[in-house]
Amino acid sequence: MKHILSTVAEFTEPSLRDRAVTAARGDAPFDILIAGGTLVDVATGELRPADIGIVGPLIASVHERGARSDAAEVIDATGTFVSPGLIDTHMHIESSMVTPAAYAEEVVPRGVTTTVWDPHEFGNVCGIDGVCWSVEAARGLPLRAVIMAPSSVPSAPGYEVSGADFDVEAIDEMLMWPKIAGLAEVMNMRGVIDREERMSAIVQTALESEKLVNGHARGLAGGDLCAFMAAGITSDHELTSGDDLLQKLRAGLTIEMRGSHDHLLPEFVEVLNRLGRMPQTVTLCTDDVFPDDLVHGGGLDDVVRRLVGYGLKPEWALQAATINGAARIGRADLGLIAAGRRADIVLFADLAGFRTRAVVASGQIVSRDGKMAIDVVRMDTNPLRGTVKLQPLGEEDFRLASQGSRVRIATIDRPRFTRWGEADAAVEDGYMVPPEGTVMIAVTHRHGRADSRTRLGFLTGWGEWKGAFATTLAHDSHNLTVFGSNPADMAAAANAVIAAGGGMAAVQDGKVTSLLPLPLAGLVSEASAREVAEGFRAMRAAMDDIVEWQPPYLIFKACFGATLACNAGPHQTDRGIADVTSGTLLESPIIEVFQ
Repeated sequence: MKHILSTVAEFTEPSLRDRAVTAARGDAPFDILIAGGTLVDVATGELRPADIGIVGPLIASVHERGARSDAAEVIDATGTFVSPGLIDTHMHIESSMVTPAAYAEEVVPRGVTTTVWDPHEFGNVCGIDGVCWSVEAARGLPLRAVIMAPSSVPSAPGYEVSGADFDVEAIDEMLMWPKIAGLAEVMNMRGVIDREERMSAIVQTALESEKLVNGHARGLAGGDLCAFMAAGITSDHELTSGDDLLQKLRAGLTIEMRGSHDHLLPEFVEVLNRLGRMPQTVTLCTDDVFPDDLVHGGGLDDVVRRLVGYGLKPEWALQAATINGAARIGRADLGLIAAGRRADIVLFADLAGFRTRAVVASGQIVSRDGKMAIDVVRMDTNPLRGTVKLQPLGEEDFRLASQGSRVRIATIDRPRFTRWGEADAAVEDGYMVPPEGTVMIAVTHRHGRADSRTRLGFLTGWGEWKGAFATTLAHDSHNLTVFGSNPADMAAAANAVIAAGGGMAAVQDGKVTSLLPLPLAGLVSEASAREVAEGFRAMRAAMDDIVEWQPPYLIFKACFGATLACNAGPHQTDRGIADVTSGTLLESPIIEVFQ
């Protein structure tokens, strides 16, 4: 059986409302009756006994336990906590390296019924066609996808080149699509604050569309934060501390509190507990979830579980994950179990582990005991193939030619919160010798829209590497990015990825120790989530042999954000070392040559 979520037109159909009203009066049976459970009332914060009657995709009645028994099907909810379906207010399916169908198969049985999907990665690689594919791929899934138009393709214009360029005309076109609910995270913060023409026009067309305008306000405070918000941006998920959370709440932003930085969650819980209430403007999101974390931990359910484990009241966590999320995205039909709302309902076995007994989406039972109860529609993936437009690279592509006997170079210091540094290096046989304590990072344009000469940079604070790692999943332009300690291993890793049509490769001593092909846009596999998770875990293990990680910042995940040029500080891109804050772009890291 194929599952298709009911459309707005079906949800408002007079005949459906007639049936629901008749059933609510007791003059006709329900289609489904959820009986014997404890309702999690996310409006009042109560846990109370109640039964729920469903007609089609609609909740027709919430009434006293045992008051009704007339239904075509009865779900025994005895011993369970009945909650609205979870709403993930900001995420990128592509970060899980699986298709939308495979993603749905993982998160729906865990209680996630709605996602706000920014197909930013597909947009950066495949352009508007990638966003269009995303819209079509989401149709008919048991997971509702509220899709946003990627706002920042590329994320740092002039400092990087991705597979497309979404100017104001492209954004305006996408915002006219009925299935596009707003403008996704505006990442070019300086462009907004400085009122650059491009970003001002993009935000303005979103405001005029009267759809959502979502933000990315990492590191913003004071006047810059006010300026960012005054431009029309109303949300943020890039929190850096508990104090940052509190200041942004006080500023009036809607918070998409994400679970992808677990070390910050205890601080967030402390702030919320100190407030003594869950603000209506706190929602929850996953942002990016790696495939092994998805399969073994979960999606938004995992964020809820961890927050509760760190001391947040379960009722508060579910409020943020349901009614607050629905309010944020302007969906009055979601987020609350009440007559007239959409029947997106989860039966949790408890409010600690949040294991599901059943999941209902738009009035259809889609999961039982953590397993899918329906088939999931799959889209043709051929439009996403053939995106790595590169010939094999050689060792010389990972050496920096130079004159003189020694040079002074600019370095990129620290993972995540980068800053400029400098180092001296010797020159031998016309090539610079990497300074001690540095790791090389090389970015090669792979989309066929610019020259593909490899740009090389040097990282400090990244430990001592014993090999190389190559990836085409590299936020946000997703050019081929290679890290390593020597040119031979770096070339071998790059060529393994090129031959695979995209993906990741780890290399030691010239040997590929792990390879994860991601041939769909160089980001995603058509395999099941569990197969991709197994491959990614093998990649993590191989990388553990190459570098000794130092959490919370020097972690494997840092490899995928090292090219995120829209963030403050220097970052390596396919054009050179870019720093949007200072307006700097160095094509070569060499800043001085000594004879």
